[in-house]
Amino acid sequence: MRDQVRAAAKAQERIRGFTLIELMMVITIIGILAAIAFPGYQQYVTRTKRGAAKSVIVQVMDRQAQYYVDNKGFATDLADLGWGASTFAIDRGGKEVATTSGDRTYVIGLADGASATAFTVEAVPQLGQATKDAKCGTLSITHTGVKSVSGAGTDCW
Repeated sequence: MRDQVRAAAKAQERIRGFTLIELMMVITIIGILAAIAFPGYQQYVTRTKRGAAKSVIVQVMDRQAQYYVDNKGFATDLADLGWGASTFAIDRGGKEVATTSGDRTYVIGLADGASATAFTVEAVPQLGQATKDAKCGTLSITHTGVKSVSGAGTDCW
């Protein structure tokens, strides 16, 4: 009986806690999973910010269409379309922010050469978005709907 009690006590002593090797294996597995998941998450965030910029570009295009109907020509300045200035910045959700804000992801404006008969809307990436989304760069769309990017990316629009 005593031998059985001692054997049970020894077995219980061995069961307590994790060994260092087990702990290191778990940490390694977590590290590998994080290394795989984090770049995918960053790409998702970058695409989301780009999507917000595209949404704002569509708003500018809509306002230009209405302005054209009302005035028989396109606006040459975003201030004429109801924005406070000729360019404005947006944050990651597409909300207008100060052009000096640390939250800005794109600056929206009309490209040089906008006239009553033609215009191009541009979304220029800012701060971290400029480096993380270099493959697309500046998003542009003309009054005829021709879309382009300044980078080499092909799936930006």
